[in-house]
Formats: sequence, C-alpha cells, structure tokens
Amino acid sequence: MRVALVTDSTSDLQAHAKDLDVEIVPLYVNFQGKIAKDWLEITPQDIFDGVRAGAAMPSSSQPSPADFKAAFERALAKADHVLAILISSKLSGTFGSAQLAAAEFPGKITVFDSLAASQGIGMMVERAHEMLAQGSDMSQVMVELERIRADNIVRFTLPSLEYLKKNGRIGGAQALLGGLLGIKPILTVKEGRVEAAGRARGEKKALAEMVDAFKTWAAGRKKIRIYYLYNADVHAVDAFKAEVAASGLPVEERSVSEVGGVISTHTGPGVYGFYAYSL
Repeated sequence: MRVALVTDSTSDLQAHAKDLDVEIVPLYVNFQGKIAKDWLEITPQDIFDGVRAGAAMPSSSQPSPADFKAAFERALAKADHVLAILISSKLSGTFGSAQLAAAEFPGKITVFDSLAASQGIGMMVERAHEMLAQGSDMSQVMVELERIRADNIVRFTLPSLEYLKKNGRIGGAQALLGGLLGIKPILTVKEGRVEAAGRARGEKKALAEMVDAFKTWAAGRKKIRIYYLYNADVHAVDAFKAEVAASGLPVEERSVSEVGGVISTHTGPGVYGFYAYSL
C-alpha cells in the first residue's frame, strides 16, 4: 500500500517538503487587515516588524475542512492511503478540520494528533517518511509515532510571555506571569499544551536549565535525534548546540529550523529551543 504524507505549516518543514514528499496545508495569520497563508504569504519578520511599528497583535486561524479535502485529493491521486500528522489538537482546531475532511474519504485517511508543534511535528513526519521508505507498513509507523509522542523532550525559552498571554495559548505557563525583572520563562509542551518547565534569572541560567533538562532526559539512551528551533535570530541556538555537542551524549543533529508565522504569532520574537527523541 502506497502511503502519502500530509502535514500542516506549523511543522516548519517548508525547506524539506520535497525531500520528505509531504503535502503541507497552511494555517493562516490574521494581521494588519489581511489573512495570509503561513510561510507562503507572511514570515515571522513581517509580524515582528509590523508589531514594532505599532500594528495590533496578530492572530491565527486553522485551515478549513475544504483546505484539507483538496490536499487529501492531491495526495490520494498518487497513493492508496494518507497519513496526516498535525499540530496538537490542544493548540489549534487544525486537527478537527482534518477529521471533518477525512470523513469524506472513508478508510483512506489516518489523522494523527502529534500533541506537538513546530519541530515536534516535523520530527514525526520525518520518521514516518523514513520508515515508509524502508518498507514499514502503516501499523508499524503508527506504533512508532505513538512511541515518539509519548517519549520526547521539548524545551524552549523566550524573552516574554506577552504574545502567549494575549493570544490565549499560555496554558499552564500562566504561573510564570508576574513580570519579574530579568526572569526568562522556560516552557515545554505537555499533553499537547504549553506548560511551565521553570524560570531562570538571565539568559545564562536559562540556557543551563535547558541543558540540564536535556542531559537528565538523555541519560542512558543509545541514540538521540535533536531538532533545534528559533525565530528572529538563527544564532540564538548556537550556545545550546555547543553545550549538547560537548556533552558526550549520542546525539545526532537533524535540523535547525525557524518557526513560522503562526507559531511566532503566539511566541513573539526571540524564541529558541529544541525537540528530541531517541531511537
């Protein structure tokens, strides 16, 4: 059975879509009176520049069922079945739109809730592509995706919780609000929601906390794949990468990717962090 992959734009896989043979369905950014397709029509820098110039905060919206129906039709033109790996249903209605569209193709579409965002989705799409190329069947791929979903680590930090607060995606990180001077929030994604993982006074301590969390999780694992994420500054992850490289752990760097307009709408500028899982 030939399986085609579909994901959404919050997977931040635009640069790898051709290599992974994946169809990407864009979410939308509502900004400055326009509705723009994530990555295709708007970039994170467009958003940050506009907000700094005085524009109202952006918002985002999910693809419609019709968007997914069209993507599924294109995918089924070259395959027998479609596996759609999508942003957490706790963060977006994207999963629900895909389910509605999938109902029009009985037995042809599997919609998987990654309970993740950005590189967390991307790493699952990459792993599914790898397994399918090696001849694994759908049941084997689904078992592996469920394993990765249940056992991965994500940490990220950002200068302020202001964007998350205003866009209502703050979840359990609400406890970090308070505006303490010099405090950097450290966040994770737990059961599909953005949650607090700690807070540190200053950049160096935030970095150290994230490195320690990674080392604790990684201890005893034989092979680890790590995916770095950032926005606004590609060098933001350099110090973290250097610490991981010096750790002596069995880590394979898979990619360094900028998060797109939709996720940046909720995080604001200056975010950096990572996702990782083990084989």
